[in-house]
Amino acid sequence: MREVGIITAMRVEARCITSLRLPFNQRISLGESAAIWLCGMGEEAAREAAEGLKMGGARALMSFGFAGALDPSLRPGHLILPESVHAGQSLQVDLSWRDSLRQCLPSHLNVTGGILAASREMLTSAIAKHELAQTTGACAVDMESGAVAEAAAHAGLPFLAIRAISDPVDLSPPPVLLDAVRPDGSADLVRLLPLLVRGSLTVGTLLRLAMGSRAACSTLSAVVRYAGAEMGMRTRNSALEQNCTWQTRRYLPARYSKMK
Repeated sequence: MREVGIITAMRVEARCITSLRLPFNQRISLGESAAIWLCGMGEEAAREAAEGLKMGGARALMSFGFAGALDPSLRPGHLILPESVHAGQSLQVDLSWRDSLRQCLPSHLNVTGGILAASREMLTSAIAKHELAQTTGACAVDMESGAVAEAAAHAGLPFLAIRAISDPVDLSPPPVLLDAVRPDGSADLVRLLPLLVRGSLTVGTLLRLAMGSRAACSTLSAVVRYAGAEMGMRTRNSALEQNCTWQTRRYLPARYSKMK
């Protein structure tokens, strides 16, 4: 099998894949068939990660992590496996790869397809989310998948996005919080605590955001557990591994062999 390059923006997302303490902005091998790059938030960071993974030998690219809901019916923990990404243009995922991965997942996961929108900035209000949904027809949004999809399209590589909803339409990270978050998504307590003391940010808002992140992490961890073989990794369940590895052998190597 050829290597799958996995791009994650935030450390909390990467922990759904590996317990390794990943260095920032560096390709880390996850075995013979997968590598991960913790890049930080935003399209430029994701584009650099995609290019780095391609140079390191990746023959397929995957955007993995959280997404914000644009559809009111989507709640934290719902899984988004889009058919396309809207990034100024429509960029299709590799549907055969998507379907193979989907078949490995348990029935209890809430899986939604459709369009995933790319945004250059974090959406911090329900109004902004509604406007993007109206403009793009998308059900969810993130800041990295568009750049990864573009990099894959330019190189002729298969692309897949795996995203879990962390914040619903009616809850977004408040603008004031952005200054207290490091590039890898971790909290800067020196900046965060004064916001709480001044009342610029409430504990209740932080708790709701944390609960949404926890639900998204649970879903992403389940994807890795059940469909890790489709991501180029071994799963922990031998029966599932046999099934998903069959899917991977049936599809991915044949695709990759055309790209030697």
